[in-house]
Amino acid sequence: MAGQLPLGEPDPLVEGIVARARKRGQRVKPTAPTQDGEVVAVKVDAVEVEEAREAGPVHVANQFFIRLGMEEVLAQAGLNERARELTKVMVLNRLISPGSEHSMPLWVNTTALEDIMGVRLSDLREDALYRNLDRLHPMQEQIEAGLRAREVNLFSLDSTIYLYDLTSTYFEGQCEKNQEAKRGYSRDKRPDCNQVLVGLVVDREGFPIKHEVFEGNRADSTTLGAMLEVLERSQGKKQGVTVVVDRGMADRRNLELIKSRGYHYVVAARQAERDRWLGEFEEEGFMEVSRGVSATNQKKSRVEVKKKECDGQLYVLVISQERAAKDRAIRESLEKRLIQDLERLSKRISQGRLSREDRIYEAIGRIKERYPRVARYYEISYQKEKAELSWVAREEKKLVAEKLDGSYLLKTDRSDLWPEEAWHIYSLLSRAERAFRSMKSPLAERPIFHQLKERVRAHIFLCVLAYHLLVAIEKSLQDRGVHSCWATVREMLKTHQVVTMVLPTAEGRVLKLRCATRPSPQQLELYRKLNIACEPIKPKKTWLKAV
Repeated sequence: MAGQLPLGEPDPLVEGIVARARKRGQRVKPTAPTQDGEVVAVKVDAVEVEEAREAGPVHVANQFFIRLGMEEVLAQAGLNERARELTKVMVLNRLISPGSEHSMPLWVNTTALEDIMGVRLSDLREDALYRNLDRLHPMQEQIEAGLRAREVNLFSLDSTIYLYDLTSTYFEGQCEKNQEAKRGYSRDKRPDCNQVLVGLVVDREGFPIKHEVFEGNRADSTTLGAMLEVLERSQGKKQGVTVVVDRGMADRRNLELIKSRGYHYVVAARQAERDRWLGEFEEEGFMEVSRGVSATNQKKSRVEVKKKECDGQLYVLVISQERAAKDRAIRESLEKRLIQDLERLSKRISQGRLSREDRIYEAIGRIKERYPRVARYYEISYQKEKAELSWVAREEKKLVAEKLDGSYLLKTDRSDLWPEEAWHIYSLLSRAERAFRSMKSPLAERPIFHQLKERVRAHIFLCVLAYHLLVAIEKSLQDRGVHSCWATVREMLKTHQVVTMVLPTAEGRVLKLRCATRPSPQQLELYRKLNIACEPIKPKKTWLKAV
């Protein structure tokens, strides 16, 4: 073996041993690690890629979960480590690919969540998720208050304005064990389903302050007092806060309630009150509101305001070009449907299918109830002798309605506001509406399949927690000039993955390298804007024997 000549005839057995020993000695050995990393000889034709998992959206969501201090808030509420891990999984699922607890384990195994969190999730079962919902329910108020406090400091949020709005969310199933599930006015166009109402208070940036769940058949106007009570219990009594609500909750009783609690208000007046100001809307004296430039760099529609004071209140008359077109389209659509229903009723009467006078007047009443906004523009009558239904347009009322298209009336008890300021404050109410749109899509709050009251409330709470992440992500992007919504960001990041590179080496071993793919330039720019590292995980090397 040392190169010396044999003393006698070569022995085949010895020669074989020597040959094998020399072959092993000639194999390429891995060199010592250098500054550029470890160097190995790889069989290129045998390289494989396995266990590809979606990483981009999960990486961003996890980083913002950490940035908002959600884990610390959950710990302070009393959740143990495993419960905190499960809560993170459930919140991230609601943000990225919302599904039921039954489908959640399957989703987890399609993502790099296990790699990113560094915990074992491959054996996750739905029963553990259901039990975690039960743990979350009694801790909602403490978690929500703690999260709000952190966001105020992190984003320097203003707490002087409460924007309050309501929505409904419906159920699949009878929900016989849930006393809050009732049939009522459905914003989801599902009057056939039981529902609950969800009240949400957000600040001027759209960050949630407090949410509450009400019975599905409760009148909107009756929820304001209860909402202010839970707000004060959670956030404490704050002086000088301005409460903003839509016209559905702007009745006299609620305005007195707001003032009695030491708050101010900016609200939209109801239609009947607005109509009394027709003469003022027709006169001059309006000033144009400065609205800036939209994200598409185009000038927004024109809005004009005028200030009036009456009975110790400040009234702001508003005329919006964009709203005028919307009001006109709604009125014309309702008017068309009203005429169609009247024509169908007239046909039933003329054909003798409906002849009883009391039934006919009941049918007319139902049509008027169905279209109250436009039925007042028509004089509807029934002539018993001729068995004939007729209707005539009240042109003077239609003319008034056309003049009021695009106009609405705001009122406030704050005499220190300029009309432009009052309009800007009221327009912030769209932040609450946007929050509901986000919770329903893309966070898929509806429909609800849970049947128990506590789990329904916990499900809605998970949607609220996911919305905290969503609004924080969008706010961070907007502060850096990016106006993309979360749904767009999520789609852009989906192709950034974590994979396992299988590298057979020349020396007979296999190197498995778990690492992230290289992000695209667009993904790199998003990570930079969000101030997030572009690597979801650190590369992990595993040496195996060749099979």
